[in-house]
Amino acid sequence: MRASRFFISTLKEAPSDAEIISHKLMMRAGMIKRLGSGIYTYMPMGLRVIRKVENIVREEMNRAGAVELLMPVVQPAELWQETGRWDKMGPELMRVKDRHGRDYAIQPTSEEVITDVVRTEIKSYRQLPINFYHIQTKFRDERRPRFGLMRGREFTMKDAYSFDRDVAGMQASYKAMYDAYVRIFDRFGLQFRAVAADNGAIGGSGSHEFHVIADTGEDALVYCPESDYAANIEAAEALAPAGERAAAAQPLAKTPTPGKAKCEHVAELLSLPLSQTVKSIVLAVEKEDADKEIWLLLLRGDHELNEIKASKVAGLANYRFASEGEILEWFGTKPGYLGPIGTKKPVRIVADRTVAMMADFVCGANEEDFHYTGVNWGRDLPEPVVADLRNVVAGDASPDGKGKLAIQRGIEVGHVFQLGTRYSEDMKATYLDETGKPQLIQMGCYGIGVTRILGAAIEQNFDDRGIIWPASIAPFEVVLCPMGYDRSEAVKAETERLYESLLAAGVDVIVDDRGERPGVMFADWELIGVPHRVVIGDRGLKDGKLEYQGRRDAEATPVPVAEMLGFVKARLAS
Repeated sequence: MRASRFFISTLKEAPSDAEIISHKLMMRAGMIKRLGSGIYTYMPMGLRVIRKVENIVREEMNRAGAVELLMPVVQPAELWQETGRWDKMGPELMRVKDRHGRDYAIQPTSEEVITDVVRTEIKSYRQLPINFYHIQTKFRDERRPRFGLMRGREFTMKDAYSFDRDVAGMQASYKAMYDAYVRIFDRFGLQFRAVAADNGAIGGSGSHEFHVIADTGEDALVYCPESDYAANIEAAEALAPAGERAAAAQPLAKTPTPGKAKCEHVAELLSLPLSQTVKSIVLAVEKEDADKEIWLLLLRGDHELNEIKASKVAGLANYRFASEGEILEWFGTKPGYLGPIGTKKPVRIVADRTVAMMADFVCGANEEDFHYTGVNWGRDLPEPVVADLRNVVAGDASPDGKGKLAIQRGIEVGHVFQLGTRYSEDMKATYLDETGKPQLIQMGCYGIGVTRILGAAIEQNFDDRGIIWPASIAPFEVVLCPMGYDRSEAVKAETERLYESLLAAGVDVIVDDRGERPGVMFADWELIGVPHRVVIGDRGLKDGKLEYQGRRDAEATPVPVAEMLGFVKARLAS
């Protein structure tokens, strides 16, 4: 490739709406161009990266035995209505009508479509297992699109779907896809971690997320440095404190706490550690055939509610946070002074595991400007329903019993799910077993955010000069920067010789033949992030040398002209 025949459009400054470093650098490097909120045109430089990501994904999916097809972006509403997701997905699902008034979805995912394909094509156990995948445009109508390709509305995903006879087969397919994902992210050259996760809206029985490690990541990843334990914070289990609960040592007392509505302020007023306080969170559950239920969740004052865990408590699957009016009706006071003792109307109480082990704790007295101190289970309150309700914190015991937990940030770029019969049951996708009886097909699904990989890779690999692409997904592996290409025959001849040699060796190389000044030329390619650069100049040629510089190198390395091809190939191989 020659730069004069390509399209290079770099900017000195990022647009004002670019928020995080990957968004800023992709805009400055001319890789994407904003068309609308969360919608981007992939410019030639960015598209080259996308295609390289797709190629790696495609090669590893094929290697794992998956079969490629292509499903439509526009999908009939009837399929989504079969699984109940037409309503459940909410406003993220873009709904449209055709000229006849029929409803369609602009797909955010393809479980319904692929299940429809399989229920019409797969009849016998002899046709299973099978795994289909495609790489396709998706659309999710994000409420607040941001961060460029990291949280856009239109994006490209690879999604795969496995179909098996039984649970053991599904688990084997899941393991094969998990292993393929490890190979894919290894080939991307990114630091990543696979963590146990919640299935969310997709449904199913188990899943893992793949995260690129980055300080700017939106997700907190929990792991144990002494073992293989790793989980998204949504799924990480918080164990109960070890040992027995301490016996009551203080009397129950209603204590004035004027104007102190937060646990932090109450602890400060009473000269107590925050960990001695208990916070109250009020939830409401609407009942179709009965009055609403009000629930009170109790957490230690220095802990945070895990909303996913709360939704898994029996009876709380469809909870919402209670309104101030409901809180006044059930507790008789405004938020900030709530507690489990003496509620105005009966509430259902659930204590986090840590709270259930506390003694002599402080909680609201259901009266403004008052809290109870010296509260104890059994004496002042009946023993509670206990559940894991909180986010883990660094230093908590690892659930596998092998050390303490640590937390790092990550960007989710892949997710694998064991779906089981979540979709095959709703859509009646069955096969005939060896005895001729119909059985539900066991499913798995596996997604990779192709375009999101670009943002995640940059968040992990950049400096003050620009992007630093891993060689496997860089828009070009090598850039040749001739000094005076249009003025020196010697420079031009050596540039062409090296260019042809690199092409013949299968290297993805570009020659910057635009005639730009060296400073401009170098700045462009450092911004774009090409990992290997070779400079050809008259001064070096007189000494029989060319200059090589890796994108992470502080200085250039002189290399004899005759050895440069082998030198570059060795660097690429390493």
